[in-house]
Amino acid sequence: MNEILVTILLVISLFVLLGSGVWIGLTLAGVAWIGMELFSPRPAGDAMAITIWGSSSSWTLTALPLFVWMGEILFRTRLSESMFRGLAPWVNALPGRLLHTNILGSTIFAAVSGSSAATCATIGKMTIPELSQRGYPADKIVGSLGGASTLGLLIPPSIIMIVYGVAAEVSIAKLFVGGVLPGLMLAVLFSGYLMVWALLNPDKVPKAEEGRSLAQKLSESRHLIPVVLLIGGVIGSIYSGLATATEAAAVGVVGALLLSAAQGSLNRTTFKASLLGATRLYCMIALILSGAAFLTLSMGYIGLPRQLAEFVGGLGLSPVVLLIALALFYILLGCFLDGISMIVLTMGVILPTVTAAGIDLIWFGIFVVIVVEMAQITPPVGFNLFVLQGMTRREITWIARVCAPYFGLMVLALLLLWWFPGLVTWLPSRM
Repeated sequence: MNEILVTILLVISLFVLLGSGVWIGLTLAGVAWIGMELFSPRPAGDAMAITIWGSSSSWTLTALPLFVWMGEILFRTRLSESMFRGLAPWVNALPGRLLHTNILGSTIFAAVSGSSAATCATIGKMTIPELSQRGYPADKIVGSLGGASTLGLLIPPSIIMIVYGVAAEVSIAKLFVGGVLPGLMLAVLFSGYLMVWALLNPDKVPKAEEGRSLAQKLSESRHLIPVVLLIGGVIGSIYSGLATATEAAAVGVVGALLLSAAQGSLNRTTFKASLLGATRLYCMIALILSGAAFLTLSMGYIGLPRQLAEFVGGLGLSPVVLLIALALFYILLGCFLDGISMIVLTMGVILPTVTAAGIDLIWFGIFVVIVVEMAQITPPVGFNLFVLQGMTRREITWIARVCAPYFGLMVLALLLLWWFPGLVTWLPSRM
């Protein structure tokens, strides 16, 4: 009962601070301070200082501002325009047309960054202005970006899969391979939804450009070469072992600068604007990350994640009901913690229950990653919602509403994985 009261108090504090207009990062840190000060013996002040400094000075986190800067360079030069010009002849034939660039771009970039926040910020910087200028509905632009950017957690390489693999003592390579088909399946579901919507609402989709022959399409595709070279350089440097994700992000920035300079679109003004734009956006993200890190520490000291996990594990549920309960549990937990922290704090208690139920741990790892993806676009603290809010200046409730269909598609994906577990286990079994 005490745990329930603590949870209710912290949720009320969260909504009060958000409703009063306090910045998101400061809100998360404030709720963490309340929890630690009232329900933990450790002094909140020094814990907050140490945690915020530690989260802000992480070497791994360095990849995020670099990828954001790369997106700003692409946005402020002609590279993003070239990408759309090269893709347009091919996707114009699909219902929904250029809206599919959000799905395609996020799917490709997910294989580069491993982060949903980086994917959302980078692709959004390119697609939101371009699609808005072409007259596509704002709700479909933002919704498709919010949903598709969560693929950064599922399509390898994925930091959260590494954390799960260590916690569950399963092969990280098999986890990476197991995430490929579900990731592509989600991308197809997202594009399929856009097609159905476009067929039902043809008047809301801008008219297609004039039809082109195959030779003309191939000719227009030459505009994709700079972006393909850039993405290939970043992905190739990671998969060849020549660079870490952070070093590959630096490769992306240098490549974007060189390509934009070769196009003649890089000058002092665009360089300064891209650098300042990336700094502003990353500072917003970093403040949220710092607040989330302190909230994670606070929840750990209070013991709420472990107590909730023990409660779920002690119910003696069947495999199907257990997975439903765990999905609801992780979505609820995602209102307070980031995905990595959710796994670190709960796997020790959850895994024995999952193993006893006869659930394959590779399959369960992909299941958890998709549920964490769902939490990224679930209010009140879906992290991708905040990134989108920072870029669009829209109300968080509006962003959550336009992302809701993609939440439903992820639920459908979980059902498909339950009915057809081979979507996860087939490729790893071939290794």
